[in-house]
Amino acid sequence: LTQISFLSSLIYIGESAFRGCSSLTQISFLSSLIYIGESAFKGCSSLTQITIPSSVISIGNSAFYRCSSITQFSIPSSVASIRNSTFSRCLSLTQITIPSSVTSIGERAFSGCSLLTQITIPSSVTSIGDGAFKGCSSLTQIVIPSFVTSIRNYAFYSCKSLTQITIPSSVTSIGYHAFDGCSSLTQITIPSSVISIGNNAFDGCSSLTQITIPSSVTSIGDFAFSRCSSLTQITIPSSVTSI
Repeated sequence: LTQISFLSSLIYIGESAFRGCSSLTQISFLSSLIYIGESAFKGCSSLTQITIPSSVISIGNSAFYRCSSITQFSIPSSVASIRNSTFSRCLSLTQITIPSSVTSIGERAFSGCSLLTQITIPSSVTSIGDGAFKGCSSLTQIVIPSFVTSIRNYAFYSCKSLTQITIPSSVTSIGYHAFDGCSSLTQITIPSSVISIGNNAFDGCSSLTQITIPSSVTSIGDFAFSRCSSLTQITIPSSVTSI
């Protein structure tokens, strides 16, 4: 199966409908489509481009998982959330547009998108799931929106090209392995809102030279700064009760 054209009456594509159609190169959607189900196009590894109409309000978990030939993707402004693993392992994805309608990014949403160099997270986003950008090894910088309260576990794990990140004052916790393996990260400012730093949070940040822990922090997890081989100075405030 190499090409699909849908009827104008189609509103719903069900779960795993075209999963594993590895020769599918092109899809043409019409403006009647409302819902794309879970794993609908999972493993469609030859699919190079896809245009989602503005009528779509929901894209299911893993809908485009391992669509390894897609280079760019535009999410319509009718979509409110990017679900778990939606674009995970899209190995050729270099550009994606997230509209201001999106309020949440699910677990592993962009995990393994190793060619994704830049992504703008709109200020409407309040929640970013575990491992959302795990393994995005070409990502160089990112700004976390001001309504996000937690940097979740493995959020930026192994983002090896990440040199700059902005953490807003809304964040109260940094999860385990959050920045593990971010070997190009040279500096980071932890806001005074942060209470806890999880296990292995900055493990392997080998270019990090200094860090200041705010007086709001009460606990630093196991291996939090393990393998930070360039770290020459660190200040631990008296608020910290456990390391």
